[in-house]
Amino acid sequence: MTSSVRRSGPARRGRFITIEGPDGSGKTLQAERLHALAVVRGVPCVLTREPGGTWAGERIREILLGASSTNERISPRADALLFSAARAQLVAEVVEPALARGELVIDARHADSTLAYQGFGRGLDVDELRAIQHFATAGLVPDLTILLDLPVELGLARKASADENRFEVGFDLDFHRRVRDGYLALARREPGRWVVVDAARDPDAVHEAVVAAVARLEPRLAG
Repeated sequence: MTSSVRRSGPARRGRFITIEGPDGSGKTLQAERLHALAVVRGVPCVLTREPGGTWAGERIREILLGASSTNERISPRADALLFSAARAQLVAEVVEPALARGELVIDARHADSTLAYQGFGRGLDVDELRAIQHFATAGLVPDLTILLDLPVELGLARKASADENRFEVGFDLDFHRRVRDGYLALARREPGRWVVVDAARDPDAVHEAVVAAVARLEPRLAG
């Protein structure tokens, strides 16, 4: 449950599922497939992504994920704050209202990505970043976080050059390895919230594992 649910949520509240992972792990594909399954099964569901999902978030996304050399010079602290600003707007405008309506919310990336990328990857203090995320999300914590894990070399090799973002173009393998290691450390820290899925397998096998994990919270997706 999210922390806001624990405090004072209504009797019937939705579930918040986040999908995380290093670049090229298939987060967008698996989020879309999970959403499509929910629609077929008649489960009210909202699919979104970070950064983005709102007018303000999409404008911030253009700044953050452009592959130009100018954008590569964004400082780690500015990165963290911009991602967090987009996240704050998404939670207020999209996520919380959907949860209040009792819907399933699927988010491709959330606060843990800032801990992994700007914390473990770029060297900012993870505890400080946790405090920023708590503020940005008003204490919202996913009910379930699925980590799509795979070797960074494989993930980066999967990305077409036209789809590469600033992190794939401007950061070396050591950075991406730190990000992956950071994700795995976060999963070990909260095993009750995280499920680690081997994303090196074919997409159908990954989808089955994702559905099995989510079905523990939303039985209508089982079978």
